[in-house]
Amino acid sequence: MPDVTTFSVPDMSCGHCRASIETALKTLGAVPVAFDMDKRRVSVAGPVSPEAVVGALEAIGFDATATAD
Repeated sequence: MPDVTTFSVPDMSCGHCRASIETALKTLGAVPVAFDMDKRRVSVAGPVSPEAVVGALEAIGFDATATAD
């Protein structure tokens, strides 16, 4: 299984946010493997750097940071 990185996305709050994030990540070749809407986190797998994920999310208006878990 590819490495999984989890990102904190504080402004992710609804299904529309989730769909927008999922679309942005798929264009990078990243696969969202889990969304935790309560903690506002998304876990991503795929051949993409954390910096690329953060950049893609910032491009659609979401602040994001990689987390330790």
